[in-house]
Amino acid sequence: MPGIDECLLEAMKLPGARGAAVVDWTSGLALGTVGESPSGDHETTAAEAAELARMAAESPSFAPADGSDWSDSSDADIPVNDLIVSNRDSYHVLQFVRTTFDSSVFLHLWLGRTEGNLALARIRLGEMARQLVLG
Repeated sequence: MPGIDECLLEAMKLPGARGAAVVDWTSGLALGTVGESPSGDHETTAAEAAELARMAAESPSFAPADGSDWSDSSDADIPVNDLIVSNRDSYHVLQFVRTTFDSSVFLHLWLGRTEGNLALARIRLGEMARQLVLG
């Protein structure tokens, strides 16, 4: 079971990976970072990504129709699994991580649009999120 550093190094092996972070969306703090940052500062990027993650995760509009929330027991019941933001030259993939405490952590991968494979990145980040050990 990989920890934060191992998980981030694995994320950087994905084609087109420019940078990655594990972020707490409650505080906006990066728990770990690797590679480049779109803003040039990992902490600024973490805080901005956390705001986006928090808005999506707490929005009733994006919750499953059955009304399940973060306290439910299975990964399938996480209200938001991931977010993808695209711009002209890159993708930002935010993959939520289920934890034994409050599940307020996500993986953030910054992926070059030309070199990257968005489908592969989503699949691999989901696998990493399930295996990530925090604490």
